[in-house]
Amino acid sequence: MVTRLEPHTTALSRRSFLVTLGGAGIAVAFGGLVPVAHAATETGAAEGLTLNVWVTIAPDGIVTLVSPAAEMGQGVKTALPLLIAEDMDADWDKVRVVQAPSDAETYGNPGFYGIQLTGGSETVRGYYQLLRLAGAQTRKILLAIAATHLDVPVGELTTEPGLVVHAGSGRTLSYGAIAAHGVLPDPLPQASEADLKPADQWRYIGRRDVDRVDVPSKVNGTAQFGIDINLPDMLHGAVLRPPVPGERPERIDDAAAKAVKGITRIVPLAYGIGIIGESTDAVRRAKEALVVTWSTDSRARTYDSAALAQAYRDIGRDLARQGVPARAEGDAPAAIVGAARVVVADYVTDLVYHAPMEPMNATARVIGDRVEVWAPTQGPTGTQGFAAAAAGTTPDKVTVHTTLLGGAFGRKAEADFITDAVLLAREVEGRPVKMIWSREDDVRHGKYRPLATQHVEVGLDRAGAITGWRHRVVADSIFARTLPEMFKSDGGLDTVVTDGTIFNYRVPAHLVEYIRQDSGRDVGFWRAVGYGQNAFGVECMIDEVAAASGVDPVALRLHLLSDQPRARKVIEAVARKADWPRPREGRALGLAYTDAFGGHCAEVAEVSLDRDSGEIRLHEVWCVIDPGVALQPRNIEAQITGAIVFGVSHALYEQINIVAGEVQESNFDSYRILRLSEMPRIHVEVTPTPENKPAGIGEIGLPPIGPAIANAVARLTGGVRLRHYPFLPDRVKAALAG
Repeated sequence: MVTRLEPHTTALSRRSFLVTLGGAGIAVAFGGLVPVAHAATETGAAEGLTLNVWVTIAPDGIVTLVSPAAEMGQGVKTALPLLIAEDMDADWDKVRVVQAPSDAETYGNPGFYGIQLTGGSETVRGYYQLLRLAGAQTRKILLAIAATHLDVPVGELTTEPGLVVHAGSGRTLSYGAIAAHGVLPDPLPQASEADLKPADQWRYIGRRDVDRVDVPSKVNGTAQFGIDINLPDMLHGAVLRPPVPGERPERIDDAAAKAVKGITRIVPLAYGIGIIGESTDAVRRAKEALVVTWSTDSRARTYDSAALAQAYRDIGRDLARQGVPARAEGDAPAAIVGAARVVVADYVTDLVYHAPMEPMNATARVIGDRVEVWAPTQGPTGTQGFAAAAAGTTPDKVTVHTTLLGGAFGRKAEADFITDAVLLAREVEGRPVKMIWSREDDVRHGKYRPLATQHVEVGLDRAGAITGWRHRVVADSIFARTLPEMFKSDGGLDTVVTDGTIFNYRVPAHLVEYIRQDSGRDVGFWRAVGYGQNAFGVECMIDEVAAASGVDPVALRLHLLSDQPRARKVIEAVARKADWPRPREGRALGLAYTDAFGGHCAEVAEVSLDRDSGEIRLHEVWCVIDPGVALQPRNIEAQITGAIVFGVSHALYEQINIVAGEVQESNFDSYRILRLSEMPRIHVEVTPTPENKPAGIGEIGLPPIGPAIANAVARLTGGVRLRHYPFLPDRVKAALAG
């Protein structure tokens, strides 16, 4: 059962801020005491620790910082410890970073209901204040200890990286020396926002020369992803799933599978057949040798993605069918009825697969009521619950070791691959079982981004000004499955599916409705989630309104954002960078903007079109991003570039097709993604506003690129509108034909 949790507070009390001293150094922690072995094993910090720590300072000056979030290529294993290091004035060259254990009470994200879950572009935003306060209070404790040691007032002391300095006498104390010989002050000094460094004193935040700590091991091959786990006495596992979700094995002929050398056990499961053996090759061959008769009564048998796309479109157009309001400002329906002109369009987004380079995998060991899991998981807290349910135990008896993730994009917050590993490990108690999905399993059994349609109506007055905006999203729900209590308490509104429909543009009347469908197939979180699909409708409609009003689309956006200086800044800057007014021979520019995850992002795409083949070619992309505080500008550029690539791929190529409940794609030969030869030139400019809190970066670059491409095609073709993701050649040719 999922409950709606209240966000943690970031206030630091004496009770929650704990310090120990001794030959092993100083350990600073938030939360309760844990066994010594647990802390040392889980964090990889120095021996002798008695606390579940954020910061450990050893006598040799090495500072060990704990990163509480999953590193899946987005750079949080650097960004989060950097916040602590900044305000404690650590010497970054002496910092070592370790992964946090699965312990939400201590390491939960204050911005994510206090649980350990990396996603929703909420990691830096959620931990930002807490970790800076942790650093500030650590610094104050070090100053207090040094003041006692040097016999001077604490107010005469300052810090340099790794040092406490007494300018009056010229004496210094290294953090290592303080750790070895200090005396704990009583009472402990407290920290507040007033103790945080102002932006003009930052040593690390905002610098371009701070390298990511995870990159060297990824380059030299020593990085450990979930798929790299190798434990003594380890077995290997796989699960054969039905071709249609929700079906069960009715008859199993496993004689040939059991005859494969190295097979230990064939395990009937409620949702498939598990195979356990001595090697990945053995379980693969045994899986292929299974002969199974499946039930045929799954509701998902009727799922046909092409038919549902048309059905959802029809539902959105049926205004008599009411939805759950996500926003209702003014009377948009009345404004539209009374408008001089109404612009109407339907936008469709197909199912898409996450396509992580590392497929789903996990390793589990079950001993009695204790479970241990090694996994590339986005959510250690959720993994504890999933594993406990599979093993018939409680979450407090589950230990999760979070490895590096080879891509995730929302998929690795799910339960299925964790459940597989634990159920198989139960069958061979005491021996770890490593379970790896094949690429075909990964493609065919994903939790795809929802198939969705958007019906958008915008009323205009005689001067072309917007009088009302009505936006109807028709899609299956993510939250109905993953957070059912929250979904119910919100009256059946899926706020993540409707993300992006509530915007900064100033319109006098704005109605957003969600019309839930329940088509028998699970859908899930996908990079940028609702923003990724709904920005398509919003930003293409803005261009359609501009065309109907005879206004330049950049000028229209600036007018509608007259009270949004950060939004105007990025739009004006990207238009300058792309040289918006200049005509291109055989090419055209399109622009789109989004205000997602606390940031502002504008992108311009330059495209050409082969009218005979229907193929769109993307040549160049310009992007300007205002991330608020720019923790690591180089990493922001890299994340935005990656998100643009992801967005281009799903806008031009990616789709999952389901016929009679069965996924038609199986691997990258049939699931088309952007190729290296198709990469555009990408220019990213970061324009920070340090007075604002940091935005989420991993996803914000994705939503604008698809509509920017569509808007560019419309300008290139004199108004041909592409309204169905992906923009496949046949769809483009059909649009050209009218």
